[in-house]
Amino acid sequence: MSAIAAHITGTVWKIECAVGDTVAEGDTVAILESMKMEMPVEAEHSGTVAEILCEEGQAVSEGDTLVRLS
Repeated sequence: MSAIAAHITGTVWKIECAVGDTVAEGDTVAILESMKMEMPVEAEHSGTVAEILCEEGQAVSEGDTLVRLS
């Protein structure tokens, strides 16, 4: 199982995947908003979304796990 973490501190603006979705390396799984800029969070590996550990509007810190892939 691999984890996709926030690369910046910000707010989860939009979740772009659902549990059970297959994602490829480089696919956007969420979009974070920080300082009025939208930053995509991309999968570093391909896999199937096993868990989504955040929700839209939630504040996250750099390094927080947002999504787990199996």
